[in-house]
Amino acid sequence: MCALTATKMKNSFGDYFRRKIAEGKHKMLVINALRNKIVLTITAVVQKQTRFDKNYIYQNLQKP
Repeated sequence: MCALTATKMKNSFGDYFRRKIAEGKHKMLVINALRNKIVLTITAVVQKQTRFDKNYIYQNLQKP
């Protein structure tokens, strides 16, 4: 239900949903991907014990 609600919002999750549908992806496929994004975001916030930052940029600090 959380993913369905997120598809209607004007945030990064809603933007992601609309962008993928415009690319021609199946609706259920995009909702499943959105579910995964929400769970991973919640997990990261809980593990880091920080607030959600929508402007966060991941930087891979490991050298190849």
